Amino acid sequence: MQDEFDLCLVLNARMAARAVTRLADRKLRSFGITAAQFSIMTSLIEHPGRSVTQMASAIAMERSTLSRNLALLERRGLIAWASAERGNSRIGQLTTQGAEMVEQVLPAWREQQAEMRAALAAPDFSTVIAALRQVARL
Repeated sequence: MQDEFDLCLVLNARMAARAVTRLADRKLRSFGITAAQFSIMTSLIEHPGRSVTQMASAIAMERSTLSRNLALLERRGLIAWASAERGNSRIGQLTTQGAEMVEQVLPAWREQQAEMRAALAAPDFSTVIAALRQVARL
């Protein structure tokens, strides 16, 4: 029965996600942001104009967690809010300071990504990513 639990997809996926987040957080700590906050900031660059609800769905983050992180980023002057064209939604945007932060963090993020790719050389990284994307679509 122990093998059955050791092979639990939920347990192993959560452990892997925590490990990846922990490694990324460690690399980004000196910049004063977390991996989750960096993901939010890059999402604002890659997909501008999304509401908080749309962004939460797109980056698979609980809306309350996203809102809490957006508030922290706003207090640091890294994002600002704009009104949506329709409805009463708010749209987050990087400030100039936020865009500069992303540029400063990018080399460390790229280094961390390279380290993770090297650690996942067998199986090859593209296989790992393909499997994670397949699981994410469930």
